[in-house]
Amino acid sequence: MKSRLQLELVKMQYWTKHTGTRIVIVFEGRDAAGKGGTIKRITEPLNPRGCRIVALGTPSDREKTQWYFQRYVAHLPAAGEIVCFDRSWYNRAGVEHVMGFCTDAQYQEFMQTCPEFERMLVRSGIILLKYWFSVSDEEQERRFQSRTTDPARRWKLSPMDLESRDRWVEYSQAKDNMLAHTNIPEAPWFTVEADDKKRARLNCISHILSKIPYIDMTPEPLELPPRKKAPNNYVRPPLYEQFFVPQLY
Repeated sequence: MKSRLQLELVKMQYWTKHTGTRIVIVFEGRDAAGKGGTIKRITEPLNPRGCRIVALGTPSDREKTQWYFQRYVAHLPAAGEIVCFDRSWYNRAGVEHVMGFCTDAQYQEFMQTCPEFERMLVRSGIILLKYWFSVSDEEQERRFQSRTTDPARRWKLSPMDLESRDRWVEYSQAKDNMLAHTNIPEAPWFTVEADDKKRARLNCISHILSKIPYIDMTPEPLELPPRKKAPNNYVRPPLYEQFFVPQLY
């Protein structure tokens, strides 16, 4: 099923490039809800020149003085491009609000202007899709605990993640308020039930495909001509002049 859906994503990208469509997909949700894994499955079959992942870190001192949406606008797609935001401008409605990284005035301003900002994006011709990955308290805790024992995944457990464990109710309230203010007809929120990661990925990809009116524009199979023969006077250098990676496996 995943392979079939990923093939449809490739068809969608061909259509996006051919028609000059601009697509923005926002992924939000609780820590360990499975956003990153879903984004990975969406982007892995696609041409990275036309599909980008944007995951911005903490704003710099200069960025903090800019219009809030300014650094996100810089990453919006041009014609024929797809941009996946692994967290987005909704940081202000979530972590910044809950953790006290913004003032109440900044928070209220965001709630008022965010719908206007997104309507501007949609009016400009951008296809804007917003997904909230929902995970239960028990499943999130299980995933956090598994990260503590797995060295390959321990980097995913940041100090902010640990802090969020103690603020489950505050994050729930912030999410409810965010959806109440920003669930607009032009760009509604879609909730992905994410306790089962594999099903969540498949459901999300399937839904994305259903929301984009693409048609199959995959090029016809190529017929490669015979390779040209090397000139008779060409002599390759001896192998002992090269350095090779040891074949350990």
